[in-house]
Amino acid sequence: MPTRSKVPRLKLLPIGTYRGVDSDDPIRYYYWPFFGHMYRRRVELCLAECRGGQRVLEIGFGTGVAFINLHEMYNEIHGLDLTASIEKVHSVFAALGIQTFLRNGNILDMPYPDNYFNTVLLISILEHLKPLELGQAFHELHRVLVSGGQILYGAPVERSFMTTMFRLLGYDIHQFHFSTEKQIAEAAGKVFKMVRITQMKSTPPLFGAVYEVGHFVKAIDKP
Repeated sequence: MPTRSKVPRLKLLPIGTYRGVDSDDPIRYYYWPFFGHMYRRRVELCLAECRGGQRVLEIGFGTGVAFINLHEMYNEIHGLDLTASIEKVHSVFAALGIQTFLRNGNILDMPYPDNYFNTVLLISILEHLKPLELGQAFHELHRVLVSGGQILYGAPVERSFMTTMFRLLGYDIHQFHFSTEKQIAEAAGKVFKMVRITQMKSTPPLFGAVYEVGHFVKAIDKP
């Protein structure tokens, strides 16, 4: 099994810098005490699995909170998001000298050629799909990955602690999350080879795992 890199620190811009999303985007939570640690940690665990390479695609990039870290590992940063303002998000990172290739679109029908990305990253995206949509999503991810490419996803663990945390933030998790971490991992394993699944403990670690990071790879094409 490949070893995981040291967990990096998420490189955040000053609060108020990010643009291009509506008021429902969770970017503000990254700066909060307690909640902020958990929000940052889930991204950091995903980044620790990234191997680097030519191209990375982040699906559901939102404000682009992971882009600075990804820029240090990949030559090209691509992003696909249903609703984010491409121009506004692009402008934030262009001002930092970071070029991004962003599009609006859907994971179920992606506007990319076959065998194109070294890594596809999905942080808190797949739980929003219905269980019957997961298979289609993973086959589409398989299509756009190069041979041996990796898919990295993060998903909340279905348990009462997480439900309570979201209620404290003003959300009923069951109105937005339709697939559990177990359903996501099972669907991924039907299309990809699993490298590992890493669990993130609660803060403080009294309530067990609250988030899960899956690392799967596309089989290497045989000559």
